[in-house]
Amino acid sequence: MTSPLPPTTPAAEPPGWQPPPARPQLRRSRTDKVIGGVNGGLAEYTGIDALLWRVGFVALTIAAGTGLLVYLLLWLLMPAGPEGAAPAPGQPAPAARRREPTGPRSPIPGLTVAGLLIAVGFLALVSRLTGWDVEATGYLGTAVLVVGAGLVAAAFLPGRTARGGLVALGVVLSLALAIASATPSVDGGVGDRTFSPRTVAAVQEVYEGGVGDLTVDLSDVPMADLTDALDVRIEHGIGDVEVILPRSADAQIQVDQGVGETEVFGATGSGSDFHPGSGSAAWTDDGEPEFELEINSGIGDVEVSRG
Repeated sequence: MTSPLPPTTPAAEPPGWQPPPARPQLRRSRTDKVIGGVNGGLAEYTGIDALLWRVGFVALTIAAGTGLLVYLLLWLLMPAGPEGAAPAPGQPAPAARRREPTGPRSPIPGLTVAGLLIAVGFLALVSRLTGWDVEATGYLGTAVLVVGAGLVAAAFLPGRTARGGLVALGVVLSLALAIASATPSVDGGVGDRTFSPRTVAAVQEVYEGGVGDLTVDLSDVPMADLTDALDVRIEHGIGDVEVILPRSADAQIQVDQGVGETEVFGATGSGSDFHPGSGSAAWTDDGEPEFELEINSGIGDVEVSRG
C-alpha cells in the first residue's frame, strides 16, 4: 500500500523589481541653519557635513567675492524644507528617523578644518607682525595644501564620509585659488580715489589704485614752475582711469591696458604710445613734453584729456 504523496507547496515567486529609493529633493534646511539654511540643505542632499560647505562659501567669498553671490542665488532658488508636522492631540509624537551607524566617526575632517584655520591664522599673524604682505593666493594655496594633507590621511582610513567632504572643500578652494590667481592685483584698496596736486612738488611719481575709479587731476599744476618733464606712473587694477592735464601741456603717454578702451585727447584705440602735441586742445607743441605718463591698467577704460 503506497502512502499518499505529501502536498506540494507552490514555489515562492521571486520578488518583483523594486525601484531604487528616491533621491531627496534639494531644499533649504529649517533645523540646521545659520542664515538661510542653504548649507544645511546641501549637507542633507549630498551627505557632506554642513561645516565644510560653510567653510567653502567663506573661502570663495574671501578669494573673489563670489561666494556671497552664489549663496544668495541658492537662497532664492532652493525651496524651504517642510516643517515637522505637529502630532494630533492625545497622539504620541512620531519617532525620529535615524541612520544606522556605519562605524566610528572619522576625526580627519575636523582635524583638517582645525589645521586649515590654524594655518590661515598663523599667516595673518606673521603678516601683521612682520609686515610681510600675504596675498589671497597665499592664504588659499596654504588652505589647499592643508586639505590635500587631510585627504592623504583620510585615504588610510575606512569610510567614504571622511573623504567626500574634504574632496568638496578642496574643489571649492582650488576654484577660489584659480579665480584669485587670474584676478589683477588690487594693492591700492577698494573704492574710488582722486588725486589733485596743485604744486609741482605735490605731484607723486606713482599713483596706485585698486578696485574702483581712479582720477589723477594735474590740470592745476603750474606750468611756469616746471624745469624738467614730470615722470608720472599710474598703476590700477579694476576700474576706469582718468588723467587730466593742463591745457597748455605737451605729453608723452604710454598706455599698457588689459581689458577696456583707451581714449587720449579724443583719439580712441588700444594701448599704444602718444607723442607730444596729440589732441585738439591748445598746447605749445615745442617738441619737449612737460609730462611723461606711463599708465598700467588691468580692467577698465583709460581716458587722458586736458582741463
